[in-house]
Amino acid sequence: MTRIDFYHGAANKAQSACRLISALHAEGRKVLVYAPEEGLATQIDRLLWMQPATGFVPHCRADSPLAAETPILIGGGPLDDAAHHDVLVNLDGELPPAFSRFEQLVEIVGVDEADRQPARIRFKFYRDRGYAITSHDLARSGA
Repeated sequence: MTRIDFYHGAANKAQSACRLISALHAEGRKVLVYAPEEGLATQIDRLLWMQPATGFVPHCRADSPLAAETPILIGGGPLDDAAHHDVLVNLDGELPPAFSRFEQLVEIVGVDEADRQPARIRFKFYRDRGYAITSHDLARSGA
């Protein structure tokens, strides 16, 4: 069953996502970043070129010819044919499609109420279906 981690209190959702993606990559994990909003997908792509300042996080768009050999993918389309099923990072306000195909789902929640309310609905959806959920307070950890 998919393990779910909620990271809440992200002052800057994109920057927090990139820090988490970098950490997951350092652990050898493969990550699919679900960002159906093109502006956010582009922002994540740019940030991963700059963050961390002393390293490189190999990434590309999920529809790239290099997707099968790249550990970090950014996409917003259907997830049924994803190149891997390791970690899904959800940056959308909705329930990500086919999330249960992944070993781990990471939900990143900002500080504004417009982001928190849909996250509460997703949290309840996962909890009511018996998924193991771990919550992490980014505001408290300084991330």
